[in-house]
Amino acid sequence: MSDTGADRAHEVPPGELRLVVTAASLGTVFEWYDFFVYGTLAVLLGQLFFPAGNETAGFLLSLATFGAGFMVRPLGALVFGMLGDLVGRKYTFLVTISLMGVATAGIGFLPTFEDIGIAAAYLLLILRLLQGLAIGGEYGGAATYVAEHAPQKRRGYFTSYIQATATIGLFLSLAVVATCRTSMSEEAFREWGWRIPFLISLVLLGISLYIRMKLNESPVFRAMKEEGKGSKRPIRDSFGQWSNLKIVLIAFAGACIGQGVLWYTGNFYAMLYMQNVLGVGYLDTYMLLALALVVGMALVVFFGWLSDRIGRKWLMLGACLLGALTFQPAFHILARAVNPDLMTANETRPATVIVDPATCGVVVFGTPVTPCQKLRALLSKGGVQFFTINTDAGAPTSFQVGVGPSIDASVYTPEVEAAVKAQLLQAGYPAKADPAKMNWPLAIAILTWLVFMAAMIYGPIAAFLVELFPTRIRYTSLSLPYNISNGLIGGFQPFVSFAIITATGDIFAGLWYPIAVAAICFIIGAIFTPETFRRSLHDDTA
Repeated sequence: MSDTGADRAHEVPPGELRLVVTAASLGTVFEWYDFFVYGTLAVLLGQLFFPAGNETAGFLLSLATFGAGFMVRPLGALVFGMLGDLVGRKYTFLVTISLMGVATAGIGFLPTFEDIGIAAAYLLLILRLLQGLAIGGEYGGAATYVAEHAPQKRRGYFTSYIQATATIGLFLSLAVVATCRTSMSEEAFREWGWRIPFLISLVLLGISLYIRMKLNESPVFRAMKEEGKGSKRPIRDSFGQWSNLKIVLIAFAGACIGQGVLWYTGNFYAMLYMQNVLGVGYLDTYMLLALALVVGMALVVFFGWLSDRIGRKWLMLGACLLGALTFQPAFHILARAVNPDLMTANETRPATVIVDPATCGVVVFGTPVTPCQKLRALLSKGGVQFFTINTDAGAPTSFQVGVGPSIDASVYTPEVEAAVKAQLLQAGYPAKADPAKMNWPLAIAILTWLVFMAAMIYGPIAAFLVELFPTRIRYTSLSLPYNISNGLIGGFQPFVSFAIITATGDIFAGLWYPIAVAAICFIIGAIFTPETFRRSLHDDTA
């Protein structure tokens, strides 16, 4: 549907619109900051809250706990989406931001594994679940609220500020963590300084609540309530009727899953990959990504603006196609740019793991247990490309680099681990990336390309989702596909990709997961996804 008299009748004064966009955007910045502070510190938190003795296992467990927050996002979408369609947009996202702020600050007060043992990990998990519930309800409320205030012909532009907040939140988390780490010794940061970024969320929560309390309910929602057209059962009306459920499924498979993997691959996985596979120091990683994110924030708004003029569908699907085609070459170039010595060693002195396949199963959502699994995890975390050769049943696990001596790893001990690391160093595998050898312009260019593709789909998607669904069930209907995609498909992308790397021995194999998802999204979207940018939000048959 195109612009209608109802759209013009409910136009919001420019001053009020600026307040709405500013308040919703700032609040969402703080909420994403809360969420990504954990991810930024995933490596350290794995060491503080999980049993010592296996650094790689601790890292994987910390990623799994990070992913647990994503698992409950769909539940948060249902609970808060229903409240948003029943009670109103404003009051619902006041609740979500309060829950997020309290849960994040709670992590800052937690005792560690050294203090109370495994109970620390369980408490951390509970708070991550609360964060996931909150973020599951926040996005739908903020996107719907801004879109229902915005002029029809500038809806993509104004909602793109909400989209940019995820990038700003990640940028802010990197900045705060980097400032804390550089202003004190590493020992002090590990002992108590890591708590500061979490505790800052209390200040951010106060600012967010103060700003959002000044807002009024959206004019579209108020008009719907005055006309008595609201839904009494938003969940049933959203997902229990095929006429709307099929739109939910199209939104999920034809737009949201692509956005999920493009955003998390380009922003979050790239950061973890540089640190934990390519061996780049945390400060250099933060700086490289921060420079790319500055460009990315502007690109999100640009693509939101552009979608108001040329449409949203093919911008989003174009990003999926570019991601499917360029993720592999982009990460190969990135690896060469930041750690050329590692890439040279992988190409000229390949490593080999000889195993009994019965003792070396794939670990996806657990921790390495057998000697073979632990050895492969160690190599993957060091960015070592290795080949696995299956041997006879009962044969011992062994390891060698190039034509070097074989190391018996049938019993995985600290001495065996030290011997493996020593052989890798002797063969030219660097323990860490050398900053003096980094090609900074090339690395920044590749990271900027990754955030470019993410922005291309992320900028228009809020307006697209709002326009797909009628006012009476809009909050509920758009929240679920978005949060399943970002929570389960995109949010678990780093964990799944690292598990694939460990299982295959190929440090680039994890990229086939986001490539496959982006390709599927492009195909389904090209066939089924409608164009929405001329639709009215006041037509409840949308």
